[in-house]
Amino acid sequence: MGVDRGEQLVGQMLRAIESELQGQIRRLGGGKAKSFHDMLAYHMGWTGRGGHARRAGKRIRPLLVLLVSASVAGDWREALPAAAAVEILHNFSLVHDDIQDNSPTRRGRIALWKKVGIPLAINAGDAFLALANEAALDLRRRFSAETVVDVAGILQRACINLTRGQFLDLAYQNKTSLAIRDYWDMIDGKTASLLSACTQVGALLGGATKPVIDQYRVFGRLLGLAFQVKDDILGIWGDETLTGKSVASDLVERKNSLPVLYGISRKARFAKHWRASLVRPEGTDQLRRLLTEEGAYEYAVAHAGRLTGRALTALRSAKPHGEAGVALVQLSERLLQRQY
Repeated sequence: MGVDRGEQLVGQMLRAIESELQGQIRRLGGGKAKSFHDMLAYHMGWTGRGGHARRAGKRIRPLLVLLVSASVAGDWREALPAAAAVEILHNFSLVHDDIQDNSPTRRGRIALWKKVGIPLAINAGDAFLALANEAALDLRRRFSAETVVDVAGILQRACINLTRGQFLDLAYQNKTSLAIRDYWDMIDGKTASLLSACTQVGALLGGATKPVIDQYRVFGRLLGLAFQVKDDILGIWGDETLTGKSVASDLVERKNSLPVLYGISRKARFAKHWRASLVRPEGTDQLRRLLTEEGAYEYAVAHAGRLTGRALTALRSAKPHGEAGVALVQLSERLLQRQY
């Protein structure tokens, strides 16, 4: 039951997730709507120039749903519609975020809005949201109406939190006096809320008791917070050959990451340079050096470490078992210790 069997299970789940996702997107139909379907398929990484598995995303969220469900003795195949729902919901947010953030690329390819225009991309994002709800309703084939309603409620609350987090992110962009506490509110919505929903839904569909469901929900939230802090660190100090992303971009875009907000709070040389003018790519080396000298790197790493420890403690408290439990712990450790 070692690593090999855990990896084999994950491989089976990923193939099933992709098949389920493609089936859900096919609800859009063909004929005159074929080009509409193709827009969503392009964004999902299945078609178009550069379309292949690596462009489809890691499918971490649906994988969490299935692994948690199986780790509490559920049949993960029965939870596939929920796994598809959370991934489609995630992609709804990505399509709209790219427009709002004026991001020209997504996963190394032209973003959907740059390819088809803003109006059509907004419509595609709306379709993703509707398809996520339809996918969740497919659970009624295997689960009680009460359970389906509970899942739908969890996903709708996650969606509200996603949009709330995005609102805060956008509202913060032109502010120069943000406190570190503002950061936690933002990422709780943008990142942690959906991961928490994934683990909560997985436990619910696996038949876990309420205390265990709550423990998985806490694990998902802490996982999301730690994941975002780690992402912030890699966005400034990461290895570009591994991340595939310039370490200048977060600073040039004036992203309100945890290291930046810590640097501002110190009211020292970094804060002075940050507020003085626009950040240009050639000036990011100096800002990175100042952040390091003023302790921002150590501060963020320490927070990531504490959140990682708490997340793994919550996961152990939930007592995941079987091959899925082993694979869930391994996946969590990889996410929390990743270098890209």
